[in-house]
Formats: sequence, structure tokens, C-alpha cells
Amino acid sequence: MAAKGDLLYAWTTDSGLAEKAECGGAVTALLRHALETKMVDAVVAVTKGYDIYDAIPVAITDPKELDKTAGSLHCGTLLLATFIKNYLDGAKKMKLGVVVKGCDLMGLLEEAKRNDVDMKNIITIGVNCGGSVNPGVARKMIKAKYGVDPDTVHKEEIDKGQFIIEYEGGHKGISVDELEEEGFGRRTNCRRCLYKVPRQADLACGNWGVIGDKAGKATFVEVCSEKGADLLTKAVAAKKLAVEAANPKGIEIRGKVEGAMLKLGAKWRKHDFTGLRDNLWETINKETSRCVKCYSCIEKCPVCTATAFKGRDESLMVRRGKLPSDPMFHLRRFAHISDSCINCGQCEELCPMEIPLALFSHAIRVEADNAFEPKLGKSVYTN
Repeated sequence: MAAKGDLLYAWTTDSGLAEKAECGGAVTALLRHALETKMVDAVVAVTKGYDIYDAIPVAITDPKELDKTAGSLHCGTLLLATFIKNYLDGAKKMKLGVVVKGCDLMGLLEEAKRNDVDMKNIITIGVNCGGSVNPGVARKMIKAKYGVDPDTVHKEEIDKGQFIIEYEGGHKGISVDELEEEGFGRRTNCRRCLYKVPRQADLACGNWGVIGDKAGKATFVEVCSEKGADLLTKAVAAKKLAVEAANPKGIEIRGKVEGAMLKLGAKWRKHDFTGLRDNLWETINKETSRCVKCYSCIEKCPVCTATAFKGRDESLMVRRGKLPSDPMFHLRRFAHISDSCINCGQCEELCPMEIPLALFSHAIRVEADNAFEPKLGKSVYTN
């Protein structure tokens, strides 16, 4: 029987799934069992669309359809928290199983504070995340650095400090550090992230720390809540999943990998934030002067709840229809999310004018966290 705090290796007992999935298929097996036993009404995950650069959020109700979500898509830069809030009514009327990376989970918890999501109806399976790559940047990077036609690439992964691609005719890996030094690699918000193992999820899963004969054939599972322990126990009892205690050496290696990722994130924070320090407001004013007021930074942000579009009085400080927008347009938004920016990067990812919005909001939040008690992550919901 699984219990909160357990550190395990887990793998599917379905040989067909094991061939399709990565790391033993434990995550897919758990979600399939949750659907088959009605523990959840649907599973929210990401699947490949036209190619590896086209990530699509899906809500699956048929367990047989879960196989197509197996594996990772590092060129998928979606935020599932906003998908659940906007398209699944915040799980208020249905039970969901959700695969989350760190920013997805933080988004859900922040939305729960705002009563936009009901976490009691959600089982979260967190996955270790070393970062994601903008799909447009990925295509340029693969052509320029790898000398490969991006349309021939059918698989990619980040492993042992390299971004590795498989394509028609071979495979190739290049150091992530080398790629990022030349302006490629992970999104800038991912480089700064310090939430690599999402332990606020019910289960935290990944391949870090799986060694020996289980390397590549099992998933490292950390049981983080009673809800997660219940799902794992039931899946093992139904013989959908096999488990064993994690190798002590593997646990040590997992800790070292996480520590290295956190150290790298801290390095990027220092690089990005101290570069702003001398001319912060001048830089913000200059960059935001390109704004065309498309409102993507508001509509796609998981923690920015706008009321101005709902018939409220016109602003006394921001002129309607003026382009470029008044500086107060952005300063007002930064103030609104200053204590709860989750560094998901959606504002920057979707800005048509390529304004580094995530850099500014994240810098402001981290600066506040250095001076005051951090509010991010504090939630009325507890696992």
C-alpha cells in the first residue's frame, strides 16, 4: 500500500503501452486506470498535432485514447491551467486527471484561490520539467545548429544536458548551454524557473534517478498526497502497474539533477534581473511602447482576472484606443499580478510585438519576494 512520502519506481504491466510510452508508461497507466474506474470523468493532457511543433491540449474520456498522449513534447508551450479554467469550467462539474508541469500546477493553485478552479475535483500527476522550447525557435534552431530539415524530425527530448533530435536518417544532440549561449534553447522563463519537481501535485513523476536495469523502463514516482497514494495503491492492486522501492543511489542522483537545475535557474535569474536593475523603468517604457493592445497578456494569463471588459467605468489613467498604449496600461497589469506571477511565460510567448513581458513581471515578483513574505504557492487548497 502506497503512502505519502514514498519514493518508488513504477512501470505499466501492459506490454503494448510499454512499447509506445516513455519511462515505462507509468503515468499513462495511472491515468488510464483512473478513467476506467471512474475516479475521474476525463483526463487532460497534451498530444501531438500536425508535427512535434504542434502541441494540442485534449480532454480524453475514452481510456483507449490515452496512448496518443504518451511521451513528452518539449516544443509544446501550452498552459493547461487556463485550458481547464476556460474550457472545462474549472473542474467545477466534473472530475479530472491532469498531467502538469510546474507552471501548470502553480496556475491551477492560483486559480483555485480565485475560485476559478475546484482542486477537490482534480487529481494532478506532476512531471519533472527542464523547460520547453518555442516551436518557432525550435524550427530555426534545428535548421541552423543541427543542419537538419525541421520537417524531418519526428522526436525530440532533453536529456543529460542536451537537446536531442531524431530525424529521418539519424539522431543528434547538442548541449543546451551551447544552444542558449547563441540565443536558442529553452524559453527564457523556463531558464529562470526554480520549480523542477512539482511536489504540490498528488504524484511527482519523471525519469531523474531511475538507474540500473530499470533505466528507461520505469518512472520515478514520489507520492506527495493521500489522493496520489490512493490512486497508486488502486492501480497496483488492479495489476495495472508494478512498483518497487527506488534505488537509494537513484534517489541521490535525482537530488543532484534537481540541484543542478535549480543552480542553473538561479544563474539565469541573476543574469536576466541584474541586467534590468540600472534602467528598469526606462527599459519597460521603451519595450512596451510597441504594444498594440491585443490583450493577449491579459486574456491568457492564469492570474490576471480582468473586469474592465465587462462594462466597468472607463479608466481615468489609460486612454481608450490610443496606440502605442500609455505606460500605465502595463504598469497597472504588473501591479495586479506582482505577487502571483507564476513565470509561465504565456504573456511573452503570445505577444505579437515580442515584448519581454514575462521578464518584467517575473522580475517584479521575485524582487517583492526578496523583501516580503512570498504569496505565490500559498493556497487554501492543500494536498
